[in-house]
Amino acid sequence: MEPDTSRENQPSLIVRIWRSIRREPLWPEDDRGRMRLAMNDLILHLHPPRVPAKATRFTYTFGLGGMAALLLMILVSTGLLLMFAYTPSPDEAYGSIVDLETEIYFGQLIRNLHHWSGNLLLIVAFLHMLRVFYTAAFVPPREFNWQLGLALLGLIAFANFTGYLLPWDQLSYWAVTVAASLIGHIPLVGESIRRLLIGSEEVSGTTLSTFFALHVIVIPLLMLFIFSFHIWRVRKDKFTVPRDLNESEESRTKMVTTIPHLVSIEMVFALIVIAGLLTWATWVDAPLQGAANPNDPPNPSKAAWYFIGVQELLLHFHPTFGVVVIPGLTILALISLPYLRDDMDATGIWFRSRQGRWLTALSFVGGIIGTAGLVLIRENWLNLPETFPDFPTWISNGVIPLGAIMLMVYGYARLLRWRGVTRSETRQALVTLLIASIITLTIIGVFFRGEDMALMWPSEV
Repeated sequence: MEPDTSRENQPSLIVRIWRSIRREPLWPEDDRGRMRLAMNDLILHLHPPRVPAKATRFTYTFGLGGMAALLLMILVSTGLLLMFAYTPSPDEAYGSIVDLETEIYFGQLIRNLHHWSGNLLLIVAFLHMLRVFYTAAFVPPREFNWQLGLALLGLIAFANFTGYLLPWDQLSYWAVTVAASLIGHIPLVGESIRRLLIGSEEVSGTTLSTFFALHVIVIPLLMLFIFSFHIWRVRKDKFTVPRDLNESEESRTKMVTTIPHLVSIEMVFALIVIAGLLTWATWVDAPLQGAANPNDPPNPSKAAWYFIGVQELLLHFHPTFGVVVIPGLTILALISLPYLRDDMDATGIWFRSRQGRWLTALSFVGGIIGTAGLVLIRENWLNLPETFPDFPTWISNGVIPLGAIMLMVYGYARLLRWRGVTRSETRQALVTLLIASIITLTIIGVFFRGEDMALMWPSEV
């Protein structure tokens, strides 16, 4: 006979408190069983009932996907709390942030958590993309999920960008102004896109209202939809199983139950991440400078750190190449990766092979040294518009340097193929060069650019 679980027969709040004091069960044993089943059903909506035993190995995924989901939940919860104290108008936005930090209990901590979680989410999503690439977890049938991941990465960057303006201080105002000017360099449509985004000739109250709506409504809804679809595709396409070289089939196919083998690992890791984030947010405040002043530009004016690589490119290339051609080719290369023919069955193997590991390390170091070297050469010795004064700048400062770089990359690829490196390993080495270049340009722009965007040591910036 089914027990009566109607509200009238449930213990009152006082009775439940008294039972907890006496260490009695809060609920009858059958009801506790029902609660456990409900929780299990919720978990198994996100995970299959059984997973490969090797897929629970932490060093395969480093918990990056789960960490991204956790950070999204932290961002939503802290963002909702911040909305109670924030006023999205140029006259009151900065004051509401100051009041939040000085007048509201734990207001500073909540803002810190929101700010650092957003930055960390972008880094985690980028690292997750690298993990998927270096374990070949993007090849068919998972190629569409790779595209969803790239879309999520773009949305996360855009969410950070729109949220960056909301404090309405000098740092955020001029960072968005610089980023908007980058968009304006797009040929033909750049100025129209820039005006559509910021709503006027310069960053203003209209921009703040637009960014607020995008940040709290449009982008979260898009992220929720794509993230849910992304998780569903992970289950539909099945987990990639980590493999060691020359591993037996029996070892790869051993299965374990999701509860408790996978869930217990995720819970412990989530607690560690929350503890670390709380510690960081307690001691390191989110940046806040003086109130925005359109008549007092700082020197240097820099874009947000995740766009500063593009700003760095503008110092070395014609605007069309720095803003459109090079970023466009990079995005196109990442989108096309799953559709290129592979000559290795390496799904689940880190860096494809032992040779692939050495090539990845070599390419990463070479990419850093090569990019830094080219920046130094361009900064101190080589001025292409002066070297080729008869050419238009889009050729002398666009086609020529980009063509020279692509020729060097092509030569590196041909050398690897001549040395017997597989097509998959060669492609991995080239993508590693690209990643190293992006990281190097970002580091140079953030730490080594001082007044008038001149190269300086970090201590002088």
